[in-house]
Amino acid sequence: MKKGIISLIALFLPVTCAIAQTNTFWHPNPPNYEVKQAIEVESLVPMFFTGGYHFAVGYRYKKFRLRASIINGGTYNAEPAGINNSSANFKRYYDTSPGIFYGYNVWKNLELYSYLEFHKFTITQKSTGNQQDLRSTDTGLGASYQFFLGRCFYVQPGFHLYLRKENSLDFNGVTYKVPTADISPVVRLGFRLWSKY
Repeated sequence: MKKGIISLIALFLPVTCAIAQTNTFWHPNPPNYEVKQAIEVESLVPMFFTGGYHFAVGYRYKKFRLRASIINGGTYNAEPAGINNSSANFKRYYDTSPGIFYGYNVWKNLELYSYLEFHKFTITQKSTGNQQDLRSTDTGLGASYQFFLGRCFYVQPGFHLYLRKENSLDFNGVTYKVPTADISPVVRLGFRLWSKY
């Protein structure tokens, strides 16, 4: 009996190990996070629902990633994202603005990154409809996780902390002060165009 059990284990162990190492759609082998080099394109898809757009292209080298992006928020009001001196009397819209991101995968597909974004905001006073432009160089930290569906397509939710210097505008005696910090959830959809393992 004992020899029979050992024989069964010896017979099925190689089969079990082979199945565990199989390359499948949901569990590619090697895992996506073990990529040596990759080119990725992605977008903050919610911007399209507000009449804006966002596109980014990135290059990954092992655990490091460098991305360049351009954003236009359309009618998305960024003012409620401000965590200090956010104003209920004004709206703040992203006009077309470029950015550069530098990230590092700290664990599997969990990426921590910093960025420099050259934002141009359109500030609208709600009571009058008057608008003025405000330029801001924003930096900060982000954290997000790439959830891959297969080898190429991914969904990447995360959070951004934007930091900027104090700046203000005068609307006929009413002062608008841009928040010096924003916290913003993000959801990007992406596609790995090329990869080398």
